[in-house]
Formats: sequence, structure tokens, C-alpha cells
Amino acid sequence: MTVPQIQQDEIDRAAAAGRGIVKHTPVTTSAALSERTGGHIVLKAENLQRTGSFKIRGAMSKLDALGETARPGVTAGSAGNHAQALAFAARHAGVPCEIYVPANAPISKMAACRGYGASIVEGGDSLDEAVVAARERAQEAGMVFCHPYDDVAVVAGQATLGRELIADVPDLRRVIIPLGGGGLAAGTAIALKHHDPSIQVIGVQVAACAPYANQPPRLGPVVTLADGIAVKRPGEITRPLIEHWLDDIVVVDEESVADAMVLLMERAKLFVEGAGAVGVAALLSERVAPARNGSTCIVLSGGNVDLGVVPGLIRRHETTAGRRLIVFAKISDRPGGLARLLTLFAEQGANLIEVEHVRDGVDLQVRETGVQAVLEVKGPAHAADVIGAAHAAGYDVSPVSRP
Repeated sequence: MTVPQIQQDEIDRAAAAGRGIVKHTPVTTSAALSERTGGHIVLKAENLQRTGSFKIRGAMSKLDALGETARPGVTAGSAGNHAQALAFAARHAGVPCEIYVPANAPISKMAACRGYGASIVEGGDSLDEAVVAARERAQEAGMVFCHPYDDVAVVAGQATLGRELIADVPDLRRVIIPLGGGGLAAGTAIALKHHDPSIQVIGVQVAACAPYANQPPRLGPVVTLADGIAVKRPGEITRPLIEHWLDDIVVVDEESVADAMVLLMERAKLFVEGAGAVGVAALLSERVAPARNGSTCIVLSGGNVDLGVVPGLIRRHETTAGRRLIVFAKISDRPGGLARLLTLFAEQGANLIEVEHVRDGVDLQVRETGVQAVLEVKGPAHAADVIGAAHAAGYDVSPVSRP
């Protein structure tokens, strides 16, 4: 298989194209991850990039490479980071942009694209259908279809991230990077390996969709927290680049991605989407070890988190950490019965989050009712104390296991 050539002057051109628009995002040390893994871990915060992800690098590079041929406009099939980046780059270049999205695409992301001046068109029930519609529209109207990753100009744009790592992390020995279509991982690896071939680059995929790990394409929609890298088929350009330039590819599961997202929020104060957090997930789950010497950098590729998933992530984390206690109790179905139980919980220092009566599907006496309460506690020992106090007061209370 022929490996496409991405020359250094192409990366120079991409860097110039993004100057003044693409942010040189910060690299910050993670004390929490360094202590946990025994290595020196730094984070490349592309979640703070303009439009919320690294994609603006490739989009600016592509529009610059198109030059006057982009005047009739550009199209894309996307419902995520590529759409927002292309819309922003098109506005900057002063050319029309039409984004084709699948049905039920996230409202917030469509609103962001409209805010950048793009026209949003519903293009079918799936992302594949939206891409087909965008290609057809480009051909009919003389516009240019812009692929999110399988394009030499896009890969050159993503390579500018590697250039920044070279400048900011002089002792860089290993880079852990999300791997979806492959544009970011390939471009970054090319820039780093040209500078120092001994720097290791490790791509991370999510188990729900891992084509570079030789997983066969799945039929239908892929449901994963890391939807930004849920690409079913490697690109014709990016696949040989990934196979040639990356040192290893690993796969992480959904639970480790959820843990990584919460750790980044709680300890690093960084809001990172699932696709952007897979590198941290790989480190936490020991799929990748840090470099023995020098720095290991994890690329946080994006921060466009679907806000709807955040409450569930927090609840899951609080429960697994022992700071959320769910109990079921049988109490007297008379006035004051519930109040007395809740008072007991309060006296033990447990904070009530929610409570509901449960009368169906449980074995209750005639004047008895079931109550399920969700309590915020200090940890497992405090939870045991709360349940013990309820038992001592004569209540039939038991903890409830719930993910």
C-alpha cells in the first residue's frame, strides 16, 4: 500500500493559513494522572481550541488550499466538530457553506453552525446519508465537498498540533492521541517523527467502533460516549498513514471513557468530550503506560460535550465513589412516618437528593409503604453509619445497587 506523502512545506502552509485563527492551545501538567501512573503526564488542551476542537486546524488548511476554487461554496456531511470547524473557516474565507446533517442531529451543534453563517440542511436518517447528500449538492452546484479527515490538506492542518508539542514539550517521549478517521493522529505523528523518530505515538479507539483495530464495521448507528471518533471505515489516505507512522493502537471501553471525562472535570477542571478523553481512559485503564523518562502527552482533542450526558456521568461517578447512597426502606403509612425517617437521615449528616414512594411490586403489610431515597454521603464508611443508625431505630432499610 502506497503511503501518501505529507511534506513539511505543506505543514508550513497549513500553519500560515491558521495564523490568527487557530489557537496555540496550552499544555498543562496533570498532577493527578502523574501521581496515579508514576509518569510525568501533560495534557494538550485542544478542548479550548476555537470551535471547541482540533478540527479548525484542518478546516483552515483545506480552505486555504482550495483558494479561488472555493468561491462557489463548500459542503460537508456532519453533525459534529467538523461541521462547526468548516462553517467557521468558510465564514473567515468569505465563501458559502452548507452543512448536511442527519435527522435528530444535536440542536446545540446545529445552532453553532448557523451562528458561524452556515446553512443547515437535513440530509437523511444517518450520517452516511448526510454525506451522500452533501456530495450530490457539491456536484450539482459546483461547490466543493470537504472531507473531515481523508484529505492531504486536512492532515497537514492537523499536523500543526504536533509542531506545537515540539515547541512546548522539549522532553516529549510519548503521545497518546484519539484515533477516529485518522487525520489528527496521522498528522501529529508525521510532524513529531520528522522532528524525532524516537517519540512514540499511540492511537486510541473506543470499543464500540474500532476499525483500525481490525474490528469489522458495525451495522446501524454506533452508540458511544466517544461519538466524535466513531468512524466505521478508515480513509484511503489516512489508513496507510496510520499504519506507517503510529507505533501502536489500543482500544478502551465505555466505562473507562466515562471515568476519564469525570476525572478531567473534577481534577483538571477541563470539560472534555468522550472522544477527547479516550487518551486519559487508556492511561487509567492501563492500556497504555507512561514513558519511563521524559513527558507523556495526552491530546484532549475536543470539548463539545453533549450537556445531556453530564448529569448521568456525575451520578455514576458519585455512586461508584461511594458518595451517593440509594436505600429502600419500609415505613409506616401514617402521617409523619416519612418525616421521621428523613429526619433520622438528616441527623446522620446525609443530604437528601430525592425520595419516592414505592407501593407496587414489593412485599408490604397493610399499613406499610416502601420508600426509596437517594442520599449524598461522605463515603462508604459514612453510608454504613447511616444504614446502621436506621437499623438501630427499628427501620427495615437496605442499600440498593444501581449503576
